[in-house]
Amino acid sequence: MEVSSIGKGPEPVYEKVVSGYETFHYQQPFVCDWGGELPGFALAYETWGELSPARDNAVLLHTGLSSSSHAKSQAKNPHPGWWEAFIGPGCPLDTQRFFVVCTNLLGGCYGSTGPASNNPKTGAPWATDFPILTVGDMVRAQLLLLDHLGIERLHASVGSSLGGMQSLLLAALAPERVGRIASISAAVRSYPQSIALRFVQRQAVMLDPDWRGGHYYGVSFPHRGQKVAREMGTISYRSGPEWLSRFGRARVAEGTPGLGEDFEVEAYLAHQGEKFCLQYDPNSYLYISKAMDLFDLTQPVGAGNGEPLIDAVRAPALVIGVTSDLLFPCWQQREVKDRLARNGCPLRYVEIDGHYGHDTFLIDLEGVGEPLREHLTRPV
Repeated sequence: MEVSSIGKGPEPVYEKVVSGYETFHYQQPFVCDWGGELPGFALAYETWGELSPARDNAVLLHTGLSSSSHAKSQAKNPHPGWWEAFIGPGCPLDTQRFFVVCTNLLGGCYGSTGPASNNPKTGAPWATDFPILTVGDMVRAQLLLLDHLGIERLHASVGSSLGGMQSLLLAALAPERVGRIASISAAVRSYPQSIALRFVQRQAVMLDPDWRGGHYYGVSFPHRGQKVAREMGTISYRSGPEWLSRFGRARVAEGTPGLGEDFEVEAYLAHQGEKFCLQYDPNSYLYISKAMDLFDLTQPVGAGNGEPLIDAVRAPALVIGVTSDLLFPCWQQREVKDRLARNGCPLRYVEIDGHYGHDTFLIDLEGVGEPLREHLTRPV
């Protein structure tokens, strides 16, 4: 974790990852859930620890919306990862016991195929010709990577936020391939408030004249729209009580106030938005956030009338919620817990009285890490 120069509070570590990962190339047509097709795809991934001779100790770590495969420092990329303290010898994801795999999502911009990648048919970036994605598309791409790595069954599927959605969906689509799951600050489905928040963020990007209908590569960059979108997102990622103690009503400078960054909390949001603009592709932001909106495990597979996807989950589960989470509030974690309990899943539910809102899963090593450690090592 790094310490912000604005407010001196803990912040997750993110970076623009351009190297240091492995790449899985799938060279067959990949049909997406909403009918689009990729002629193939690349999926960036990193690993820590050693795969056991029985190939039964793999943990697939799923990322949130804007994270890369770089969850932990390693020889090819020594910079701290976004879950640095959670992975390693003796850590909750103990690399002396587990082989940890983390991918950049399909649709992402850190080594995986996404809107910024070249369309083989045109030689130009896909941009908004990229097919609409679902969380299911992302998970099916990860399953193909596991096939490539020779991993038939995971010890565990672990994720937070969008990563928790992936963890649940993987256990629903391929229950025979998952030994246990951890869903942290996620949901059974996206609800109107989070859909509305992400919609407005996308609008901020798309209304920037420099977005150019998504075809801005090599021409312009929707910097203003992306900055505002991230500022709005940051409000939903942290908590009012944290900001009250961290910023209060402190102002950046004395004197007559203006219409711009007058309060420290405003300067903090501007800093977060500016930093994100330098790291992430706006079109990936649009596509992945839309996939989150479409997520719904209460629906059956495809267009059929079968059982809801969530009812197919049978794996032992850890569900963690955070009381200060505005984006995925605890009542949504309780819904995950109740639906899994109805399935008869061995279950542990933890509610953290965390101070950092949705970002608690990136910051609170003890509150999140210790239940995760116990869940991964407890006999089933």
